[in-house]
Amino acid sequence: MERLEAIVDAMESGDVPLAELLEKFAEGTKLLKVCEQRLKEAELKIEQLTKARDGSAEFTAFEQSPEA
Repeated sequence: MERLEAIVDAMESGDVPLAELLEKFAEGTKLLKVCEQRLKEAELKIEQLTKARDGSAEFTAFEQSPEA
């Protein structure tokens, strides 16, 4: 994630030659895919603990927000 942020900062600076800009874009795209995959894997592992009316606890699956 840090590398991806560094790439975005460099691209936004406007001081990067076009050839290097294209290389950074390709690298950033690959890093973004890695980050998205890791996030999906983490979401699948997350469970929420909810308390039932009778006082017992139960696990429910992670619900993804509609913004994602």
